[in-house]
Amino acid sequence: MSGVRPRIGAVFSGFLLLIGGSTGLAAQNPVPACRVGQQSKLLAELTFGRDIGRHLGVSNAAWQRFLAHEVTPRFPDGLTVMNAFGQWHDPKTGRIVREPSKVVMIVLPGKADDQARLDAVVAAYKQQFHQQSVGVIVQPACTAF
Repeated sequence: MSGVRPRIGAVFSGFLLLIGGSTGLAAQNPVPACRVGQQSKLLAELTFGRDIGRHLGVSNAAWQRFLAHEVTPRFPDGLTVMNAFGQWHDPKTGRIVREPSKVVMIVLPGKADDQARLDAVVAAYKQQFHQQSVGVIVQPACTAF
């Protein structure tokens, strides 16, 4: 995220699957056997910190534009956005840093370019809002809609 923060990456470093390698998502996350009526899919959770430095840098309007122009076109089948509040320990200062965040949950469609589309969303957020990282968790899920 901004120059002051390795935030989300630091918070989740022990258990995040950071998207960016050349291995396919399905190979990294075998999907479980599901109940009748459910499908095995991969669920992506992206965590976007909203502070830039020590100030809220990503306004609600800026977030809505980012969602409309970067996330929705790449994942038009649907997603869920939640307001969140995150924190991480800054090893340089020893302080606990807290910030408002957005969490986006996407049931991945299972296409060959799922990872590339996630990578593009992450890169766009980092570039547009001067962030160092975006938290990404990808895990198997049984889904029904």
